[in-house]
Amino acid sequence: MIDFVGKKQWFFLISWILVIIGIASLIISQVQLGTPLRLGIDFAGGTSLTLEFNPAVEQSRLREEMARLGYDKATIQNAGEGHFIIHVTELTSDEARELAEKLGAALDSQVDIGDYYLVSATVGAKVARSAVIALIVAAIAMLFYIVWAFRHMPKPLRWGVCAVIALIHDVFVTIGIFSLLGLLTGAEIDALFITGLLTVVGYGINNIVVIFDRIRENKAKGISPDFAVTVNSSIVETLGRCLNTSLTTLFVILALLLFGGATIHYFVLVLLLGVIIGTYDSICVAAPLLVVWERGEWSSLLPWVKRPA
Repeated sequence: MIDFVGKKQWFFLISWILVIIGIASLIISQVQLGTPLRLGIDFAGGTSLTLEFNPAVEQSRLREEMARLGYDKATIQNAGEGHFIIHVTELTSDEARELAEKLGAALDSQVDIGDYYLVSATVGAKVARSAVIALIVAAIAMLFYIVWAFRHMPKPLRWGVCAVIALIHDVFVTIGIFSLLGLLTGAEIDALFITGLLTVVGYGINNIVVIFDRIRENKAKGISPDFAVTVNSSIVETLGRCLNTSLTTLFVILALLLFGGATIHYFVLVLLLGVIIGTYDSICVAAPLLVVWERGEWSSLLPWVKRPA
């Protein structure tokens, strides 16, 4: 039997490393970009254009021409087959059409506007506030749900708190990775990013409930007076189900990532990261936290701190 609970210090150490990397990335991004995450037009405001070039042009040539026309800060994403998604400051439809004509003339290519999407900075700020509120409401709802579901267990609040901590860890690590991707690859977050986070929260609670429910069953059966043994047995018994569920989900997500197109690329990436990290959290964070709280072994949350013999 794998001793997940016995190795909880290592799991907590991995979690701390991921959190510290995320915090460092958010701070660096704040210093360099003025915002912890590279914001797309859904939050920062601006215009999104999908331009279709026939014949296709090189992204480097398009970027040079955009800079020459005064759009040196534009974000250009290659969507394949001569299609580019361009994010710029707010443009009217006439200005967007004029930009497309200038690009076509300079690059000797026929340019058509596939999609035109304009968001004001005010609307973007409201979207950002709504996103934060949605995540907070989701976390509170999950807490009440777990407390109610395990109301017949001793101290059900701790079950809910441990589940929410694992979910917050999942969300924060995902945000930290996206902050790092924003610095390294220019990845931007948009409304679909928030949709992905909320989906991840809903998915992550599933595995946690499965493991917690098995802990409740095994505790009622009295398989061991040691709560740590009960928790570890429950993790091992549900390990196959959790991994199989996550793997089947990952297969679909990978297919979407490879063939779903550029417009949903980051949304699918959020789901991919969230499922992987959420599976880890349900097995290696949420359940071991119950043991830490039950035993009062709070020092194990800081595995680098030496404990007295």
